[in-house]
Amino acid sequence: MTKEIKPATRVSEVKEYYFSKKLREVARLNAEGRDIISLGIGGPDRMPADEVIDTLCAEARKEGNHSYQSYTGLPALRKAYADFYRRWYGVTLNPDYEILPLIGSKEGILHISLALLNPGDGVLVPNPGYPTYTSVSRLAQAETFHYDLTEKNGWYPDFDQLEKMPLDRIKLMWVNYPHMPTGTPATMELFERLVDFGRSHGIVIAHDNPYSFILNDKPMSLLQVEGAKDVAIELNSMSKSHNMAGWRMGMLASNPTMIEWILKVKSNIDSGQFRPMMLAAARGLEADASWYRSVNETYARRRVIAEEIMTALGCTFDPSQRGLFLWGRIADSESGSEAVADRALYEARVFVTPGFIFGSNGDRYIRISLCATEEKMREALDRIRESQINNK
Repeated sequence: MTKEIKPATRVSEVKEYYFSKKLREVARLNAEGRDIISLGIGGPDRMPADEVIDTLCAEARKEGNHSYQSYTGLPALRKAYADFYRRWYGVTLNPDYEILPLIGSKEGILHISLALLNPGDGVLVPNPGYPTYTSVSRLAQAETFHYDLTEKNGWYPDFDQLEKMPLDRIKLMWVNYPHMPTGTPATMELFERLVDFGRSHGIVIAHDNPYSFILNDKPMSLLQVEGAKDVAIELNSMSKSHNMAGWRMGMLASNPTMIEWILKVKSNIDSGQFRPMMLAAARGLEADASWYRSVNETYARRRVIAEEIMTALGCTFDPSQRGLFLWGRIADSESGSEAVADRALYEARVFVTPGFIFGSNGDRYIRISLCATEEKMREALDRIRESQINNK
């Protein structure tokens, strides 16, 4: 007899990432000739800046640039991140001790969790929020405590609710503004309250900040709050702001002690990043205001069409949203977000994201990505309108 092999218990604590599973279904439909238009994933479809590509190509041709690199990244890259933070956020960071480059900020969520959490420690996770905060916490064998974000409260934390939670058990809190999926922008008042909350209860505030440059006139950082580095970690990424999602170029910033803890984890998981990519990323971080303006002009045109799509689907939305998506409330007559998304997929051949995947507070909403050309978005709008006529 063969003894049964079972996975680690932690595997049963998480589900396969929704998009990993759903994109297989979309691929199957495309293989059947359905020609699905995807408005689900937040993966920028435009190119990085020319100088980024030129730097990558030139550096990749040089001997000596293909060996292992430092776990802390090139000094030039850390300096570029520090200059970026000073220029755009007015935040001073020591590039040698307060910045850690990452192979994408998603991986950084795991590094932070493994560095800070023991089995059974509590983690505050937003509902709705990025699903990875929950799944990584469970992989770290921590206990998740979901705090409510609601439209009624402007999608901001209810600090009265937070004070009633078992805060003596909680070690880490995930926050994310501009918020994904709702597009709610940050405010300095919110950031100050978060830092005070973390300091009062000995809770690390981990702020995930990849969307601050997308359709947002005022990029903000949690680290702008005086003393924030004492209790906070901020993640940032070049994926959205610089059209470099597949490059996996992210970073985190905090005080030297927390950087050292996280480095202990990271150095046992990866073996550094490709030198030409780091040098190219450093060049990308030098972009001036005209680069971000050009990117946002494209997203602004797409956003207009996304709003038309939302309206065609019978949804309402807050026009003040920021970031790479549009978040809309489904009609009261609808049974839930999955039903709306499935109808768009199977009847109109348009893939949108149902809000339930972000938590129970998202079930009456759907999300549309701006990462498709205007032509494709117009076609998606036409398909939805046609499908509705055919179903009357």
